Amino acid sequence: MGVQDLFITPIYLFLFVLGAYLIRPHVTRPETRKYFIPALLARFAGAIALGLIYQFYYDGGDTFNYFTHGSRWIWEAFMDDFATGFKLLMESGGSVRSGDTFEFSQHIWYYRDPNSFVVVRIAALIDLLTFHTYTATALFFACFSFSGLWAFYSVVVSKYSGNYFWFAIAILFVPSTVFWGSGILKDTMTLGALGWLTFGVIRAIDFHNRNLTNWLIILFSAYLIYSIKSYIIICYVPMIFIWLYWKYQSRIRSTALKILVAPMLLALFLLAGYFTLDQVSSYSQKYALDTIADRAAMTAYDIRYGWGARTGGEGGYDIGLPDGTWGSMVGLMPRAINVSLFRPYLWEVRNPLMLLSAIESLTLLILTIYALVVKKGFRRIFQDPFLVFCLAFGLVFAFAVGLSTANFGTLMRYKIPMMGFYMLVLISGGLDKKDG
Repeated sequence: MGVQDLFITPIYLFLFVLGAYLIRPHVTRPETRKYFIPALLARFAGAIALGLIYQFYYDGGDTFNYFTHGSRWIWEAFMDDFATGFKLLMESGGSVRSGDTFEFSQHIWYYRDPNSFVVVRIAALIDLLTFHTYTATALFFACFSFSGLWAFYSVVVSKYSGNYFWFAIAILFVPSTVFWGSGILKDTMTLGALGWLTFGVIRAIDFHNRNLTNWLIILFSAYLIYSIKSYIIICYVPMIFIWLYWKYQSRIRSTALKILVAPMLLALFLLAGYFTLDQVSSYSQKYALDTIADRAAMTAYDIRYGWGARTGGEGGYDIGLPDGTWGSMVGLMPRAINVSLFRPYLWEVRNPLMLLSAIESLTLLILTIYALVVKKGFRRIFQDPFLVFCLAFGLVFAFAVGLSTANFGTLMRYKIPMMGFYMLVLISGGLDKKDG
């Protein structure tokens, strides 16, 4: 951050808030209007706080690598020669650097990682509007994240009338998603795109809105997520087929017919889910189905004992390392889900950020016990195909990141895509009345 942040950022902050007030009547209903501006401002606060903590607490990190050691050099290329800057902006990154842009691309740390370079390119495009100002660019990222989550929230409250306050808490105001899902990070872009994707999928499945615009929203959002963090899509897509199976088998009223047809429906959707998953994962060698167990083992080891140990310090955890087989992964599933949802425990706290995460995890544990044990919410959940989808995605994603992360600092960021879905399950399972 520099002096220009003090001058340029307030201008964009004013413009964004003004724009929010202008569009609010068109994207809200009377019951949700009061949450629109606070949710947006929370994102802005999260984006700025993230930058300050990375600069003054961590003394660097991913967000500054995307900006200072990333988009800055595309900005420099544009300032030197527009054609060179445009060419660098259009490159996809990788191991080979073009001779025309090498003078600038050699300084970009994430150029060799095409997934991370997507974020660098997005930040660079925004830099052209913000004159390469960190906090102003971060506000754009926060806006995109907010837009997707608001779309998600809006379609959920259209599907379930009432409980507007609690659904807002679940989707818009969970502290970890506000903080880690607002700055210049991969997580901000994927969180916003996941909101838009779910918005489109709900409209297609439950509201039968299958027009061109809705399909474009689905396809663009899925492509953006896959380009940055493909494992999110790999966890998400098969759960849609569980949703569809639950939806169609629940429509069969005859018990005899259900016994006859349900297994065939299950087989059909399982095969469709497997085929889709195989096709999606085939585009990413890292997540091919025949190597995913090995990849999980290598990633967990690297984060726990490699770069994660160097950057995460005392924030590591040990649930056991997978040995590269599916059996070892499944055996670690309960511990992986537990660490994602309910840890760090208070006695495991080693720094201020871990304390905040521990408080949130404890709150989630209390809500889980209340909703599923005290209120016996499983019956309500399993009567609703969408909530089954939310629960399935939440648990599968918690398993995936809990197994492969092995560091609390990294886990705090990686788990945010599933938080809104899991919170929706708890709220729907635990509340008796609607707040109107």
